Formats: sequence, structure tokens, C-alpha cells
Amino acid sequence: MPHRHLPRHARAAAAAAAATAALLVAGLSGSASAGPAAPPAAPSAAETLRTDAAPPALLKAMERDLGLNRAQAERRLANEAEAGATAGRLRAALGSDFAGAWVRGADSGTLTVATTDARDVPAIEAQGAEASVVRHSLSDLDAAKSRLDRAAQRNDTTDAPVWYVDVRTNTVTVRAVRPSAARTFLSAAGVDNSLTRIEKSADRPRALYDLRGGEAYYINNSGRCSIGFPVTKGTQQGYATAGHCGRTGDSTSGHNRVAQGTFQGSVFPGRDMAWVATNSQWTATPFVKGAGGQNVQVTGSTQATVGASICRSGSTTGWHCGTIQQHNTSVTYPEGTITGVTQTTVCAEPGDSGGSYISGSQAQGVTSGGSGNCSSGGTTFHQPINPLLQNYGLTLKTTDDGGGEEPPPGGGTWSVGTVYQPGDTVTYGGATYRCLQGHQAQPGWEPPNVPALWQRV
Repeated sequence: MPHRHLPRHARAAAAAAAATAALLVAGLSGSASAGPAAPPAAPSAAETLRTDAAPPALLKAMERDLGLNRAQAERRLANEAEAGATAGRLRAALGSDFAGAWVRGADSGTLTVATTDARDVPAIEAQGAEASVVRHSLSDLDAAKSRLDRAAQRNDTTDAPVWYVDVRTNTVTVRAVRPSAARTFLSAAGVDNSLTRIEKSADRPRALYDLRGGEAYYINNSGRCSIGFPVTKGTQQGYATAGHCGRTGDSTSGHNRVAQGTFQGSVFPGRDMAWVATNSQWTATPFVKGAGGQNVQVTGSTQATVGASICRSGSTTGWHCGTIQQHNTSVTYPEGTITGVTQTTVCAEPGDSGGSYISGSQAQGVTSGGSGNCSSGGTTFHQPINPLLQNYGLTLKTTDDGGGEEPPPGGGTWSVGTVYQPGDTVTYGGATYRCLQGHQAQPGWEPPNVPALWQRV
């Protein structure tokens, strides 16, 4: 891809890789031809996350909902993959100074990384990112939000129903129907006012219960929801979905009313996660249903960056796209408070609950709730897929699962099927690696092979 199509952070990473390769060649005894052949170049983040696997239906929805042309949509997915890897490396390098990262621009060509120490600016800019020096670290903001989550268990938050860490404003933001309710909530939590921001909003999010229309699944031959992502647990097949769709032991039938399976676990409120084990008539596939019934392939579950594009598939409204606004959001529905969800600009309507959120070919989560609709626009929240997989010990079904083959032996603590979070460390092949981006490990994603996800330390 010509450099004019790459964001600064991607060009900087490419230049650094080229310089490293040049030094390796220069260091050979005699001449380059006399020494051993240089190792093959490590795959880029875009190659690792298979942005080229985005099907026409997903790109078309991005064009429609984000106002892009086809080239911009393709470039955006590649840039977002590279931005996530760059942000992960900088998060590891900055340590406690790190204050978040986000992308912007029609093709997500600009990555901003925030820090609490101005001395970090050269390191950030050396990676091709823009630097923002702020007052509060991400760990301080996360700690403040955790205090709000605990306070919500003993306080009424129906008039201040949404709160989240907003890395772009370097605050914990509370969205409230009545600002006075937000101030009371903040006071009850004992959170320093310098860390917070109150935003007035008329939205009262709700779980998308009114189940109508579209190909989906039925619960106890009554209510209806949308399948999230096919999964396996050992030899058992099934799918991930929203916890508010059903309770443990509830039975399901498919879109064709054929007996399908049983809810094996369900959490709601608190989180909004569940999984259904299916009978032998149903086979888990590595696909999400796209526009016109086309298959959209799933190749992994690497969490996308704030500002990145994201698309949703649901039984009522089909394909719609938008952007990620915040991770680690808490929202109060009439049934209770949900924590750790992601807020997006993608619209949804009743019946879409449980359905799939995907960025490029990377699974992101299952539809929880929201406000608005797909006629006038709205805000939605999804339960991230990686905590759901981890909670129930599930393995995401992907097109790159190697047909069930085990990865080549490398020894150490890294393991296929494990969900890793940024900062986790593993050993593999006698070396230690630090996780840069949250994901579920799969064959082919051994730490030495995917520098977008792992950094050797």
C-alpha cells in the first residue's frame, strides 16, 4: 500500500521495521549474501486481524452509515488495526502515565495517545501518533468509575443512567436526565469533582426486549432474540447471546421453530451475558449473517480502539454501522445496572438483542440495549465478547481455527482459547511476552507470530 494511504503511526512502524531489518543485514559477517537468509517479515496488524476478510456486505454498510466510499472503508479497517497495535505498544511503554488512546478522521488515519507526563511526548510522536498531555491517568479514571459502580449498588441511578471513562475528555462522564441526580450520585460515591463531567441527556436506555421480526431464535416458544457468535466448549456447540434474553435452563428453538438448545448460563443485571448449548441438529459456523443473507466471517476477537468503526447484525434491523464511543461503560436499565459494556453510535431496535457486533472480521460483543431507533438514530451498548468467553470457558468459532489442529509446540504458559487482556504476560518458546490488545488466543496467533498482539519483553 503506498505511504500516502497509511496513517503516520503506520508509516512510523514500517520505517522502524525497515531500519531494524537494515541493521540486521549490516551486522552479518562478510556480506549479506554470505550470511543466513533474513527471517521473513512479521505480519502487520492489518494482516494479523485479517482486515482483508471484510466482506462486501460489511463494507457497503460502512459506506452507508459512515458516509465513506469503498476505498475509505477498506483503508479505515487497516488503519484501525495498525492503530490498535501502536496504542498497545505505547500503553506498555508509558506504564502508569498512559491515559488512553483514540482514532479519528474519515479513514481513522489519526491516532491520539494521552499521557500524564509531557516527557512522554517524543516517544509517542516517534510511533507516528499525536500526543495529548492530560491531568489524569487511565488507571485513576478507571478507579473512579469503579467507585461509581459500587455506589450504584446502593443508590437509585435511574435519573443518571449512564457513566463511563471518556478518554477524549480525560474524565469520568455521567449522562443524566437530571444533572442534580448526577451530582448526588457523584457525592455518594465520593469521587473527586476534578475527575468528572456531567452531561445532560434525555435518553433512558432499556434492554431491547420487545422481540419481533427477522431470523433469530425463540425462548421457551415465546420471546425472541438474536444469536450473537457461534462458540464451542470442548465438543459442545452453541452460541453467545445476551443475558436478558433468557435464564439458565430456558429452552430455545431456531428461526424455523425447530428445537435448538438450552441456556447454560445467564447473567443479568450486573453484566448482560449468556450462552446456549445446542443439540446435534445445529452446527456452529464461523459466520455472522450479513445483508442479503451473506456470510460475514469471524477471524478473532481483538477489541477495537475508541473511535473505530463497528457494525451490528440483528434480527429486526439487519446490518447497521457506526463508531465506538467508549469502553468500560455502566448503564442503568429499569431492571438494574450493567457494568463493563461498550457504547456505540450504531442503532438498534427491539429484537436485535443478543446480536453480533463486529469490527472488520473481529468479534466485539453482543447487543445489550440502548435508546433511539434505526429511523431517527440512537445509542447502543454491547456486552464485550472476550469477558463472556472467559466467564463461561467458551471458544469463539473462527475461520482461522486451523480445523481444530493444535499449534506447533512452543512450551510456556501461552495457551489456545485463553482470553488475554492488555498487560498480561506469558512465556512461549523460552521468551516472555506482554499482551498489547485484548483477544482470545487461537492457533496461528502464537506470540512470536503476531506482533500486533504481543510484545517480547
